[in-house]
Amino acid sequence: MNGVDAARLELSPERMRAFGHGVVDAIIAHMTNLETASATPRATRAAMDATLWTPPPRGPTDANAVLAQTVRDVFGHCMDPGHPRYFAFVPGPNNYVGAMADALASGFNAFCGTWLESAGAAEVELVTLDWLRQGMGLPDGFGGLFVSGGSVANLTALAASRTVMLDDRIEGAVAYGSDLTHRALDKAFRILGFRSEQFRRLPCDDEGRLPVDTLGHAIATDRAAGLRPFCVVANAGTTNTGAVDPLPEIARLCRSENLWLHVDGAYGAAAALTRHGRARLAGIGDAHSLVIDPHKWLFQPYEAGVVLVRDMAWLRRAFAIDADYMQDTAPSTGEINFCDHGIQLTRGFRALKLWMTIKVFGLDALTAAVQRGIDLAETAGRLIAAHPRFEVVTPPSLGVVTFRYRPAAALDEGEIDSLNRRIVAAMLDDGFALVTSTLIRGRTVLRLCTINPRTTEGDLAATLARLADLGDRGRAG
Repeated sequence: MNGVDAARLELSPERMRAFGHGVVDAIIAHMTNLETASATPRATRAAMDATLWTPPPRGPTDANAVLAQTVRDVFGHCMDPGHPRYFAFVPGPNNYVGAMADALASGFNAFCGTWLESAGAAEVELVTLDWLRQGMGLPDGFGGLFVSGGSVANLTALAASRTVMLDDRIEGAVAYGSDLTHRALDKAFRILGFRSEQFRRLPCDDEGRLPVDTLGHAIATDRAAGLRPFCVVANAGTTNTGAVDPLPEIARLCRSENLWLHVDGAYGAAAALTRHGRARLAGIGDAHSLVIDPHKWLFQPYEAGVVLVRDMAWLRRAFAIDADYMQDTAPSTGEINFCDHGIQLTRGFRALKLWMTIKVFGLDALTAAVQRGIDLAETAGRLIAAHPRFEVVTPPSLGVVTFRYRPAAALDEGEIDSLNRRIVAAMLDDGFALVTSTLIRGRTVLRLCTINPRTTEGDLAATLARLADLGDRGRAG
């Protein structure tokens, strides 16, 4: 095929340029047309098999034809968490600069495991981590690394706590969190060898927060039983309701009991960039470790997670492994091999997208965008409270508000639960917006997460109107 050197896996410069322009044009078209696109494109497994399940091609295919199929048949059946009316789970509203940064990182193929091979990339990672530290008001000394997301970031932090606090001897060790702690923490403890009963999930108070007195009692009971409390997981924005655990009080308890304080702020910690969020998250700087996902409320493409610790030596102690074949990569003074501070040896240049985004737009713009997400939730709360068919269940907190559709006709709570689940299913079929449900005190509720800076008040109002209409029709049906 003209312009293709299959033996070298290369396209000619002209073909590369044309293909690259096509990719950029496709991304721009997608990003600029989201407002009018369906928020819920879906397909069955049977339909996708019929479209894409083919034998591997034995010879070349025109690159532009492959691109067209990819946009149509692959991304055409993927939801974009950056859609302005995607309010489900925790949205991922990325930005174009971050997307192009990912393309650069892939194209230059930077290996970011050792300083020897990527000094520039390592320095950018160090700088970007410190920009985050400064922006969030964390004390000097906090450092860490970029990982794939909150699941691996939590795993990385807890591995450090296991090594530092327990010297990797986990028999009888106990950790604590609330019953609203993200399930990624259960998975992390399991991967690290802990049994399920070694992570105590304590009941939240009525505001979705971990009660300090309940925590203190559990610690004392376990110590009296000869167990070894070592870690508390606190939430800086629960996925369910955006609740923040009482961080200063938990930090004081951890100091008095000599426990590791880990704060899961995968989505919510970014609020510390704002004055409002800094006040809500007071005490976050007392953590031994902290997780934040830039691919959530810092508007980066997937994958971008960050783990920060008070002392980088803790990560090195948990992860550094010597190998004969790595002897030439030993860092000099001040240099850092990120492979010695986390799970991966081979790791991509994840920091570049956030670094370039901050360079292009400025940290103040990201801070304002985070504040807008908080403000949008407040607006949503007012609209919900004023609507005759809705009731607020949990008030707006760090960009999250939960509520219920309650019809005029008298129904029991189980019937209202069922009706709200039907509304979610109808919204998925409708495609205008995506709103999902969760459980609050055993009741099914609707939930909005409003962290997309490109969401408008009109999007909120139209989505609530559509939900109310779907609820009215569901009740009538």
